[in-house]
Amino acid sequence: MQRESDCIFGLRPVIEAIRAGKQVDRLLIRQGLQGALYHELMTEVRKHGIVYQIVPVERIEIVTRKNHQGVLAWLSIVEYQSIANLLPMIFEKGEDPLLIALDGVSDVRNFGAIVRSAECLGAHAVIIPEKGSARITADAVKTSAGALNILPVCREKSMLKTAEYLRESGLKIVCADEGSGTPAQECDLKGPVVLVMGSEEKGISRELLNLADIKIRIPMSGKIESLNVSVASGILLYEIARQRRS
Repeated sequence: MQRESDCIFGLRPVIEAIRAGKQVDRLLIRQGLQGALYHELMTEVRKHGIVYQIVPVERIEIVTRKNHQGVLAWLSIVEYQSIANLLPMIFEKGEDPLLIALDGVSDVRNFGAIVRSAECLGAHAVIIPEKGSARITADAVKTSAGALNILPVCREKSMLKTAEYLRESGLKIVCADEGSGTPAQECDLKGPVVLVMGSEEKGISRELLNLADIKIRIPMSGKIESLNVSVASGILLYEIARQRRS
């Protein structure tokens, strides 16, 4: 839930936060906003590549009715990193990268639980898209048991281009696919790997599935045919860790 206590509002406070180097997780701007301060804000937004949405004023006033001046921003709790900067550092340490990419996982508690499992099972980073991902809130940090303060989070503009970059860098693209995947224990999951997990509603995008080197599934024997995405992520991360140890 979005709360007034989680955000900052007003043109000048948001401009100064950006100039101070604060990472903006989300930015809402009222439709039709104009004026010198607005143009000053947009200059900073474009300069720093900040993702924003143009919304009706009612969308902002769901969160606050104070003097927001048509601008509402949430600052990032964690400092996002770039996978292009992080990946060479992992290789330089002589380690096989293990990454988990979340394509459209928007539930905050699922996200936190996945990060917790990833950190416990030796992943080097979590990759999320700029749009369509869970926001990193205090609830996410709590659910992760603090893992979000340890494990790097890379927020990338295009999941497809990021996957292509990782594949060119020597990583296997392993996509979880309940429909046509091979049972996890039959897949070769050793070496550099990025595990891609999709949302429970839509799954992984078709473009990412088409890029997969391996499509993987968890064999099921119960009457319920699917698992929560955080549980499935934990199981698949464990299988990767098991194969690396064997």
